[in-house]
Amino acid sequence: MTSRKPDEPLARNSRLRLVRPRSLATARRAATTRRTRPAPRPPEGTPPRAELARQARLVLADAVRIARWAAAPRGPRSGPRAADRPASASAPLDGPAAVERAAADLDLTPARVRAGWDRARLAGLVELHGATARPGWRLQAWDRDDSAVLRGWVALLDAWSLVHPAPEGVAPGAVAEVVEAVPQVLSLLQLSQGPVLVPVLLDLLGQRVDELREERCEVPGDGAPAQPPTPAERLPSLLDWALEGLAEVGALTLDGAAGPEGRHATLTPLGNWAVWVKLEQICVAAQSPAGNIEQSAADMLRGCARLTPGPARDEYRAWLAARPLAGAVAELLAAARGEDALLRGLAFEALRVVGAPAEAEVRAAVAEPSLRPYALLWLAEYDGTDPDDAPEVLTREEATWLWVDTAAAVADHGESELLVRHLDSAVQGTVPALLDEVRAVGHPRTVQVLVALAAAHPDPALAKAVRRAAFQVHTGGA
Repeated sequence: MTSRKPDEPLARNSRLRLVRPRSLATARRAATTRRTRPAPRPPEGTPPRAELARQARLVLADAVRIARWAAAPRGPRSGPRAADRPASASAPLDGPAAVERAAADLDLTPARVRAGWDRARLAGLVELHGATARPGWRLQAWDRDDSAVLRGWVALLDAWSLVHPAPEGVAPGAVAEVVEAVPQVLSLLQLSQGPVLVPVLLDLLGQRVDELREERCEVPGDGAPAQPPTPAERLPSLLDWALEGLAEVGALTLDGAAGPEGRHATLTPLGNWAVWVKLEQICVAAQSPAGNIEQSAADMLRGCARLTPGPARDEYRAWLAARPLAGAVAELLAAARGEDALLRGLAFEALRVVGAPAEAEVRAAVAEPSLRPYALLWLAEYDGTDPDDAPEVLTREEATWLWVDTAAAVADHGESELLVRHLDSAVQGTVPALLDEVRAVGHPRTVQVLVALAAAHPDPALAKAVRRAAFQVHTGGA
């Protein structure tokens, strides 16, 4: 038997080096080559994140108290504040009796309880599971994680139209037009860096609504409009509704006389920061360097597979900016469910660019075995975990499944040397342990991955062991 130098390939029964979660994260990114670009600096005068988070906590103070109340057990109580404590699960506020009880326990009016409950749900402070309310991850991290607080507030901002009821007697289509046009109004407020008169905002709103109608070209074959346009006389009341709704969630302030001619709107520091973040994302997405903007999700991801990380993320942003977000998220998840493991990893990279609007769909994907490891990693990073530490949320079996899936992507699209290096990212301590768990995990590509690894690895003893494992999986042997 010839001796092996320390830097030569590992023999079949030799110990693999113990792999920290950082190495698994590195292996996961081997097929997707994700990197994050440096965060741009916010405009001068923007408060520090800690101050922004403090302001967001004030906006959501009632929602946090009510969420903790709803998630607390309804056992014996020794005082009016005894229920105001976090716990594992309880019934949601789904009836007048629960609202009245919460109002009494928390010394709030029933109206404030109902409003706070709506905000708690929209901000992700509580999660409803049938007849049970559980604390959301943001609630659990509320007192210690400024990022969780700001994400919760941005989720509330995105749902402002659900917080403030629309005016009665207005067609849903007209309301939807105004909701879609509001980002343009917010952009003007952010760029103005100060108060803007309501009539100026009204003029901009009318222009944007007209543009949206032209972009849709909603004219059927008989020449009649597919949807009655929003009457011009309703736009002032709809603008008032939008501004009041945004003021309710802490994004802006309304000052001046009661009449529209005398009022002006100003973004709060929170609102100014949030709009700047969204504008920065849109500016990055304004171009599609690789020309994939018109492609399907799967074709776009294939087109990004050979791009370096920065251009790939720009391409994701451009593709997302060109279509309705809900449909884009659904299309990315559909691509992730396919047979190409590389597209699965790339789809979740694109979903990382989406961020908060994809949270509900990604949480639902946790129930799908083929998507579960990717979804858990996405959620861990979304919750603020360092990407290098995120693999700690996976069980041993989930980590092994992900190892096989990543190996399949490398085998299909990468180089042999990369597949050999991927062996070092396994969480198992020895090669035999890795092969045992790979055989047991039941990934549909196990045989192909093991065969490709055996063909690529230069160590004859290890290659033989891997081929034997592939044969055993193929024949169903032990």
